[in-house]
Amino acid sequence: MNDKEIQILQPPGWTTPRGYANGIAARGRLIFVGGQIGWNAQQQFESDAFVAQARQALANVVAVLNEAGGKPEHIVRMTWYVVDKHEYVASYRELGQAYRAIIGHHFGAMTAVEVSALIEDRARVEIEATAVVPDND
Repeated sequence: MNDKEIQILQPPGWTTPRGYANGIAARGRLIFVGGQIGWNAQQQFESDAFVAQARQALANVVAVLNEAGGKPEHIVRMTWYVVDKHEYVASYRELGQAYRAIIGHHFGAMTAVEVSALIEDRARVEIEATAVVPDND
């Protein structure tokens, strides 16, 4: 995306966030990715570890985006639902490595919320995303 299609919204005087943007304005085709959990294409969990499930959930988000011609750099918003905020916070370093391996150094607007449970009992994290594919991509 070029500067005409995406704008990072960073109010003057605000500290720059690490790993996310406060807001993004974008123009193009909208793609909405429903919540993805850490299971594979056959809906089987390969791990109960938080970071492994987050990595798989991110890969699932990218796979759905690809179906619409989207790429990780088109993501403008993500919402993470985690069942244990302490597990999430304790995993920042490994989680950041997994994120950069799957998404790259692109950080959309993000929200993380601790929930009491997810629909799939083994799921530790669920990630939904919104992307905007520029009209000229």
